[in-house]
Amino acid sequence: MAKEIVNRVKNSGIMTIDFDDLLVPNIFEIDLKNWLIDDLFLVEKKFREAINSHSWSKYSDSYVCIFCSNDAIIPQWAYMLISSKISDVTNKVVIGKSNQLYEKIYHDLINKLNINDYENKSVIIKGCSSKKVPITAYHLITSRLKGVAKSIMYGEACSAVPVYKKPK
Repeated sequence: MAKEIVNRVKNSGIMTIDFDDLLVPNIFEIDLKNWLIDDLFLVEKKFREAINSHSWSKYSDSYVCIFCSNDAIIPQWAYMLISSKISDVTNKVVIGKSNQLYEKIYHDLINKLNINDYENKSVIIKGCSSKKVPITAYHLITSRLKGVAKSIMYGEACSAVPVYKKPK
């Protein structure tokens, strides 16, 4: 007679937060270098032509970061000009590298979590993610949970590392 396999983790009441379960929107990067002359000089007339002929609709319902990958000096109005075109179609725009955008996305997603669902619970923050999760996301989720969770762990249920335990 075969012995029934019991899922002790499921029966333990431990809750898992897996960043792979959070819905990260489409992300695009706009490198201004591609709209510069010789990848270095911004010529206003040509820049405006490129901005006006660009298909902004492809950024619909997505997050966009705008940056320049080389050492060119970009005037502030250039970012403003792009913002005037893109702000009608995107959900969020960040001026800077993609890591700054990912930090903002995860900040928004974590702040939308109903933290009360984890009240007096043991929570595991799953460590291995197939998505690009910034280290700041782990800090933020820990800070938010610390006020309500009984304990916080990192990793997998079979080998979780204790991070926090509420004082008795």
